[in-house]
Amino acid sequence: MSATTSGPAPLLIACALGIEHLALRSGDRTGAGAPVTVLRTGMGPKAAERSVTRVLADPALHGAAVLATGFCAGLAPGMHPGDLVVAEETRDPHGTTPCVGTDLLVRELVRAVPGRTVHTGPLTGSDHVVRGHERSDLLATGSIAVDMESASTLLSAVRVGVRPVAAVRVVVDAPEHELVRIGTVRGGISAFRVLRALLPAFFEWHRSLLLPRR
Repeated sequence: MSATTSGPAPLLIACALGIEHLALRSGDRTGAGAPVTVLRTGMGPKAAERSVTRVLADPALHGAAVLATGFCAGLAPGMHPGDLVVAEETRDPHGTTPCVGTDLLVRELVRAVPGRTVHTGPLTGSDHVVRGHERSDLLATGSIAVDMESASTLLSAVRVGVRPVAAVRVVVDAPEHELVRIGTVRGGISAFRVLRALLPAFFEWHRSLLLPRR
């Protein structure tokens, strides 16, 4: 189904990995209130920038809201795999991007995946997998999680045009549960199931943006 500039603004959901894309494609999409595109950008900030910029040049995605999602590394002690991170803003060396509707996202995520802990705060972008002392260094800046694509995705999206943006990530890697290598994510069945269950919350967030303001 194609979007038009006269219809509801579409939703672009961006992720990096094939396993993330599979989770999102296999989730329940019946609650979408407008056209939804799920984009696999590829891994890393440069791939995210290229993919998002290219896709948003399509007139069918004019004015699309953009939500970055997938897996991330938690930085704060006490975080566990399967926890959720809702970014208040994303940061990387190229800039900071404020996120929209974080309170609503938290509320809907709690409803979508009851029992999961939801953390809110700044989400930092990196061009590599963060380990060891880098975690504590980033935590000292106030960031609560790190991934390689969210910051680049949102910054690229707002550079193309004014639009609402957000980022929601599932923790697979935390200070007490550090991954040996990124491929270990493939064994993260729990994280996969959590990510697949998040679509209703994403759709409610998007629907709230379509409502007329009073």
